[in-house]
Amino acid sequence: MSGYAAALVLSAGAIPAAAAAAQQYPTKPIRIIALSSPASGPDIIGRLLGQKFTEVWGQQVIVDTRPGASGIIGAEIASKAAPDGHTLMIVTSQAVIVSVMYEKLPYHLLKDFSPISMLAWTPFILVVHPSVPAASIKELVAYAKSKPGELRYGSGGAGSPPHLSAEIFKSMTGTDILHVPYKGVTPALMDTVAGQVQMVFSVIPAVLSTIKTGKVKALGVTSARRTPFVPDLPAIAETVPGYEFIGWYGLVAPARTPEGILSKLNAEIARILKAPEFQERLAALGAEPISSTQQELAAFMQVQTEKMRKAVKESGAHPE
Repeated sequence: MSGYAAALVLSAGAIPAAAAAAQQYPTKPIRIIALSSPASGPDIIGRLLGQKFTEVWGQQVIVDTRPGASGIIGAEIASKAAPDGHTLMIVTSQAVIVSVMYEKLPYHLLKDFSPISMLAWTPFILVVHPSVPAASIKELVAYAKSKPGELRYGSGGAGSPPHLSAEIFKSMTGTDILHVPYKGVTPALMDTVAGQVQMVFSVIPAVLSTIKTGKVKALGVTSARRTPFVPDLPAIAETVPGYEFIGWYGLVAPARTPEGILSKLNAEIARILKAPEFQERLAALGAEPISSTQQELAAFMQVQTEKMRKAVKESGAHPE
């Protein structure tokens, strides 16, 4: 048999083998790597997914939290895992920010992973101290422009989502507001309540109680449209056209994972995200479920990478 004919025979045989592997998947426990600490959003979502995967496929699912080195260690482990669908990773906006802040990484976020599906998205809320004489985004922008460099905003540190959401806001509104970094957004929020800084961008669950008690004023959400979690609160984009900054969660696998396995995972995730109990648990995180095709997640990650690259460059953020 000629080499060409032999290659045809081998490739023809590989197709049924790949289909069989996808049909039998999973054949052993699945590990979902979360690039954050236990009890964080990625950890909780990973456990919710894992519970549903186990119910359907009968295999144990382990969530492996890897917050060290801004998630770089965990991402490297995931990128080098066997591409057989038994190691998955939850990717977030923070993972994209890390990918553009560090010049050299032991992996490439877009090339070394195969997208599976979006899972959820969550907006942030811009809140200000009650002493700030602004009841809307329009009034805040006008006030900030009247006092350049006098207003201060807190964040969870250089390159964190609250930092970059504020920097994009400053760039799009032409305002000069001083950045005060903290080791986490919680102390930044506490100092906003205390009046040490005048504003902060926060995830919804962390700030709702302080809004209800009047300790801070909510002016807008960072999503392009209003969110059902605070339906009466306008989107910043209603005043600043084109503004958007969201937290999000997606699921990826090591590159070269067979297409059949990726498709099987994608279809199961689409089903899981429709379950009422899953949606209720996401709501507790201030997140809304959103499924996607593999191609849609790939395109979204590409757009987010360029957007975060621009924001990091303009803010001057660098690894701490």
